Amino acid sequence: MTEFEPIRAFLAIEPPEAVRQAMAAVQNRLKYCMSGAISWVRPEGIHLTLKFFGNIAETDVDRISAAVGPVASRFAPLDLQVRQVGLFPDFRRPRVVWMGLEGDISALKALQQEVDKQLARYGFHREDRDFRAHLTLARIKSSRGLSGLDRVMKKSDGYEAGRFRAAGLTLFRSDLTPQGAIYSKLAGYPFQSGE
Repeated sequence: MTEFEPIRAFLAIEPPEAVRQAMAAVQNRLKYCMSGAISWVRPEGIHLTLKFFGNIAETDVDRISAAVGPVASRFAPLDLQVRQVGLFPDFRRPRVVWMGLEGDISALKALQQEVDKQLARYGFHREDRDFRAHLTLARIKSSRGLSGLDRVMKKSDGYEAGRFRAAGLTLFRSDLTPQGAIYSKLAGYPFQSGE
């Protein structure tokens, strides 16, 4: 028996149920337009990732909390709007279908950068890619046989899923199963309370 059982973890903002349901409605519209080797994210699994850790030890949760908690408490709640459909990395090589965010984006980027900086002080690697705020709707397994993407992208500005106020960050555990990833909360880090 191993004494280290890794935990697959990430730090994220959870959109509220109403936004997730609106995103599920967007997914249904996209499913009607698109076909191919596409894996759709379950609505309850939609989240805004600020940091993906990969495998950590159970003892790392305390170190993450020591880094993230004080940062989160210095930031005010964020007002965000979910709208527009996009693709990573681009239209010619689509791998991820996402919805974008508008609103307090400069504060969100500042939060992500400060979290990343503080986590690096605790020995967690810094992100090497620029942070791009998005909520993943689907992953495209292969562009072979993919159809309907051009119709979706022509109307990309027409997709909306509402507004919400983010009140904090959550550290999630991700357990991979044949039915998809199952997320459970490990810790929460509220933003500044009061206005």
